[in-house]
Amino acid sequence: MRIALIGQAGFGVEVLKGLLKQGQEVVGVFCPPDRGGKADPLKEAAVQGGVPVFQPAHMRDDDAYEQMAQLKADLGVLAFVTDIVPARVFDAPKQGSICYHPSILPRYRGASAINWAVINGETETGLTIFWVDKGIDTGEILLQKKVAIGPDETTGAVYFDKLFPMGVQAVLEAVDLVAQGQAPRIVQDHSQATYDPPCDEKVAGLDWSKPARAVYNFIRGCDPQPGATTTFRGEKVKFYNAAFSSDAPAAPAGEILEVGDKGLKVAANGGALLITRFRTKELGKVKAPDFIAAKKPQVGEKFGA
Repeated sequence: MRIALIGQAGFGVEVLKGLLKQGQEVVGVFCPPDRGGKADPLKEAAVQGGVPVFQPAHMRDDDAYEQMAQLKADLGVLAFVTDIVPARVFDAPKQGSICYHPSILPRYRGASAINWAVINGETETGLTIFWVDKGIDTGEILLQKKVAIGPDETTGAVYFDKLFPMGVQAVLEAVDLVAQGQAPRIVQDHSQATYDPPCDEKVAGLDWSKPARAVYNFIRGCDPQPGATTTFRGEKVKFYNAAFSSDAPAAPAGEILEVGDKGLKVAANGGALLITRFRTKELGKVKAPDFIAAKKPQVGEKFGA
């Protein structure tokens, strides 16, 4: 089949490599413009593979549609797309377009599906390859796969260790089904849909009033991005690499219980947290010993005060 690939970063690269290895004719790659003189990895892989590259400022621009239409593709494949792709672009290929999404749709629609699944304490998530339509992750389902979320896994671990490699293979499987004329189109049950906003700085504030397990889930759900945010001595501080303990100390939530070699043990409602990596504006992202050496936190001091 003639494939038009829209994507970016490492995921886009692996999908491109897989499509070429599969014997598909990738007639064009759409990826973000170069920024600061640095090309997206997908562009570099496409150039190396002899695949035409298109870099419109936005996929909604007229030139993006004109370029897509000229390719006369059989199928569009969206592999890790953060830009808005309008209907006239994703409908231009003869059979329309398919897209990878890291959740079991219709649950967890939106840009931060993995983050919210971890934050909400889910024990299972997965991925969906769906036919793109005008809604946000509302199209008909082509295939789905499930994975477990471990009780201590971060968003980064779930994505890079599980949903990234599984997602690449799922995209290739879906393309093969389309090529064989065997690709399902299963309508989503929209009554079961959930949608969450992007997990960014606007929602990254850590709420110490919540139960310890919920605070822990929030930290690992915001790891590696955007980082769970609190304050220390009036300065913004982000937490990463936390560990949970069900020991319930007799101390207010956010209070430092221990300053140790591995990190800071902090009280929470119904448990305690060991924080081993931090980020501040001054220090950047550092391991606990560097944070401790620079800030000299003391037992009894509080985060979020």
